[in-house]
Amino acid sequence: MNWIIEHKVPMGQWIESFVDWLVGNAAGFFDAISFSLEWLILGVTDILLLSPPSLLITLTAALAWWLQRSLGLVVFIVLSLLLIANLGYWSEMIETLVLVLMAAFICVLFGIPLGILAAHYPKFHTIIRPVLDLMQTIPTFVYLIPTLILFGLGVVPGLISTIIFAIAAPVRLTALGISSVPEELLEAGKAFGATRRKLLFKVELPAAMPNIMAGVTQCIMLSLSMVVIAALVGADGLGKPVVRALNTVNIAQGFEAGLAIVLVAIMLDRLCKQPNRNN
Repeated sequence: MNWIIEHKVPMGQWIESFVDWLVGNAAGFFDAISFSLEWLILGVTDILLLSPPSLLITLTAALAWWLQRSLGLVVFIVLSLLLIANLGYWSEMIETLVLVLMAAFICVLFGIPLGILAAHYPKFHTIIRPVLDLMQTIPTFVYLIPTLILFGLGVVPGLISTIIFAIAAPVRLTALGISSVPEELLEAGKAFGATRRKLLFKVELPAAMPNIMAGVTQCIMLSLSMVVIAALVGADGLGKPVVRALNTVNIAQGFEAGLAIVLVAIMLDRLCKQPNRNN
């Protein structure tokens, strides 16, 4: 036992050497990614901040009505956005919303195809399952360090860390939904001469849509939970006043910023929820 303790496996040094190798040999590549993502995020944020809050509130309320057909949800969203503006966190809310939606979009863009592959190819699922477990269980501060080194200070390392943390949800739930499609539906589609592509788009994806949407919603919630972490590496948004309140023990500021985060989380959750057309 003493021999095992005295001869430590230098896993941390291996990872550090690998990150140093990336910095030394692919710095230009990571700088290009950082510049592109930062330009895109800041550009969208500036456009939204230039728009009058009343216009954005009206558009959001209209979107909520179109998606859910719920008057109660529309009233809740309008009141929540007015309260956030009244508390003075409108700009921070927009910055957080852009970061969350950008991360969720990238997670869904890559996560759903990976989930489909995992459902159709069990060997691929066996390979990526421990990787997904690792991405979800490693504390976010651990992989925040290499992303900060590779992409520099700002919103990009927060975005990359958020993607790593949240992408497992759409992958897992998409694979679960596709795998849970009743065999009778698949046999019926094959009996009518459906090709593999038509079987996927006409049978499997519609049947798995509740699971897929649950994965999207969970992805958005996980992304939103990273706003405070992103603030620690220089990302703007509602995480900054939370960190500032923590450092100064400012209870009022911490409560108000936390309330704004909660309201944004509830709004996004209700908007992404599958509508009940019977109501």
